[in-house]
Amino acid sequence: MNPELLQKLITIEMPYGKYKGRLIADLPGNYLNWFARKGFPPGEIGMLLALMQEMDHNGLSSLLDPLRKRT
Repeated sequence: MNPELLQKLITIEMPYGKYKGRLIADLPGNYLNWFARKGFPPGEIGMLLALMQEMDHNGLSSLLDPLRKRT
């Protein structure tokens, strides 16, 4: 897992939609699962949403806790 991508999950905000302004890492699982069903957007945001959905689905969200404490 790329540590730079993990850092982006806790620093980049959702740029649009219902959760605009919320950190990617703080998006609810049902919203991430909706994207997984409907299709992730292109580009970096889509890749980050897919990564966060995978982490959330597999119960790995706590891996971000040490990074959050450093910021």
